[in-house]
Amino acid sequence: MSLSVTDEILFISDLHIALEKPEITRRFLDFLTNRVTKSSTVYILGDLFDAWIGDDDPTPPNNKIRQQLKKITASGVKIFLLQGNRDFLLGKKFAADTGVILLDEYAIIDLFGTQTLLTHGDLLCTDDIAYQTFRIKSHSPEWQQSILSKPLLLRLLVARWYRIRSYFHKRKKSQDIMDVNQATVTKVMEDFNCLRLIHGHTHRPDIHCFELQDQSASRFVLAAWSNSAGEVLSWNKQGYHREII
Repeated sequence: MSLSVTDEILFISDLHIALEKPEITRRFLDFLTNRVTKSSTVYILGDLFDAWIGDDDPTPPNNKIRQQLKKITASGVKIFLLQGNRDFLLGKKFAADTGVILLDEYAIIDLFGTQTLLTHGDLLCTDDIAYQTFRIKSHSPEWQQSILSKPLLLRLLVARWYRIRSYFHKRKKSQDIMDVNQATVTKVMEDFNCLRLIHGHTHRPDIHCFELQDQSASRFVLAAWSNSAGEVLSWNKQGYHREII
């Protein structure tokens, strides 16, 4: 998917909004009301929610988030959303309810003259074979239809079980396994013919510079939000900077 953008562009990811994280919800709503309105476009690169079990889930704070997103998009600000590993069941109804535009797992934008590749980041962590195997299964139409056809209460219980299971599985994995594989990064950027990549997922905010086909390339890793602060990557014609929210 190729897009063209102008003016100030904001990038965020990994907010992991949930009922038990009210401070992150408050900060995000405040961000939408007071910061996003000064920009032209926002890209949410996955894991806006800590778990999403279907567009029919009214569990707080989902409706507040829907309403505020709709208010902002109705004002003319474009908001694009890339599904993450926690909220990959976000669907067409959520998009219709909010005015948010869903992106494919890889999206290319013209960011002030530079072709820039966007993704959540989990697809780049190819050393984590167990996760990649689960990802293939969980992104199949059959698996998703099976999950979404179950009663809401059961889906909520399953989601809670998955989060607990994921927490203990991560404790057993090395940090390197859960980070991106540089060979995969190189191949993906070559395949999409991009010298700049922006992603989240790893919770390791940084800017990595390297050579790609004898040219300078860069990989921007977005920060995860926490109870104490959030971070935004802001880009305009003069360049970029990171903002603490």
